[in-house]
Amino acid sequence: LAFLAGAPTSATAASAAEIDRDAASALADLYRQTPAAKALAQQARAILVFPKVVKGGLLIGGEYGQGVLRQGGKAVAYFEIAAVSYGLQAGAQSFSYVLFFMTDAAVQYAKESKGWEFGVGPSVVVLDEGMAKTLTTTTARDDIYAFVFGQEGLMAGVGLKGSKITRIWPGP
Repeated sequence: LAFLAGAPTSATAASAAEIDRDAASALADLYRQTPAAKALAQQARAILVFPKVVKGGLLIGGEYGQGVLRQGGKAVAYFEIAAVSYGLQAGAQSFSYVLFFMTDAAVQYAKESKGWEFGVGPSVVVLDEGMAKTLTTTTARDDIYAFVFGQEGLMAGVGLKGSKITRIWPGP
């Protein structure tokens, strides 16, 4: 099902340098669009950026993307996000995910687990544009805050539920 989501094969997987470059661009876009995200970044223990996640399907679908975990402005680990879904769905789209890890325990969980799913492990709050406007650094109390942005294409239901994040080791 990886072909439905445009998932790279090992021959076309992004290099660490490509992931880093695309992640920096995605973060700049998010900060420009959502000032609350920039404020949240200043308190975050780490930031996981998936610059481009591709989702597609016709009844059976999938999604895939590669990202980088940054701490102190430096890349410390690389991850992929993948999901398979079924049901009434049709279309294709791409989008970006950025996750702000607010606790050391959440960062450690991501680094040490052999793949984790949203809904299992640290608590994740997905912020839409309206919620982001009301979030302040003093009201931020959850383990992870996620932003979904830059959607292109047509497909209903962008969400994190059922997505699995696994550590990868891309080439330079």
